[in-house]
Amino acid sequence: MIRKLGQLEMLITNKPKGRIVIVAAHDDNVLMSIKEVYEKGYVEPILIGDKEKIFKIANEIGLDVSGMNIIKELDDTQGARIAVNMINNREADIIMKGYLHTAELLKVVLDKENGLRTKNVISHVSVFEVEPYGKLLMVTDAGINIKPDLKQKAEIIQNAVNVAINIGIDRPKVAALSAVEVVNPSIQSTIDAAALSKMAQRGQILNCTVDGPLGMDNAINLEAAKHKNIESEVAGDADILMVPDIESGNILVKTLTFLYNSKSCSVLAGAKVPIVVTSRADDSITKYYSIILSLAMR
Repeated sequence: MIRKLGQLEMLITNKPKGRIVIVAAHDDNVLMSIKEVYEKGYVEPILIGDKEKIFKIANEIGLDVSGMNIIKELDDTQGARIAVNMINNREADIIMKGYLHTAELLKVVLDKENGLRTKNVISHVSVFEVEPYGKLLMVTDAGINIKPDLKQKAEIIQNAVNVAINIGIDRPKVAALSAVEVVNPSIQSTIDAAALSKMAQRGQILNCTVDGPLGMDNAINLEAAKHKNIESEVAGDADILMVPDIESGNILVKTLTFLYNSKSCSVLAGAKVPIVVTSRADDSITKYYSIILSLAMR
């Protein structure tokens, strides 16, 4: 089993190069991450954005862009349209967000006529390397769906499970989180969590084991689960944490990042292709591993 983000590279070494199109590519950290995957032979980059800035940054970081397709487009929305059209025309395999707002990219990605929608909801999946935990820990959805209903939560779990399988977790254990680990009619997330658990048992969510409601403590700590007399395959050993809403997810992700100094990467799943959407403040290492993750999903 893969336990470190660095081991993700083992999954792509024998795959063909991925054609990755970057919208608003004129960003230091974006191009630094592209430099590493490009020089290792993992990708064929297509850079869309401010051409002068791209050349300037490339020169500063020692990135040879002479063999790359660079498209000058100063309008971010139009740049996103170009990228989505390239995906739809099978001229690229992956989209990456550069120096633009996520909402600008998603507006084009989610366009009903020309976007990259599928029958499933698109959701955000983070993968963390948390040293005390001993294996990779996934969190969903901390970035896209604000307050998902039961149907959306089932699709969010399925998206995360598909990502997990692509990185070598054959039958991931999913903890449907809430504030408490018993069903409380006054707390909707506990009702949803219990329903999701039963849906997985009945084959409505595939290739995983779901348990819930679980508190954060008994989802990742076996002693905490034992103390509360919780016996399940998931308790204390979750691979995926499904949060009840974007607020709790965002808080959890930032806690893992800044309090535990955990390495992480992320991807948008559920679209026609993987979409790399990291924060503009994320460093090049986070962006690098996010590209590797998206390549593993092809």
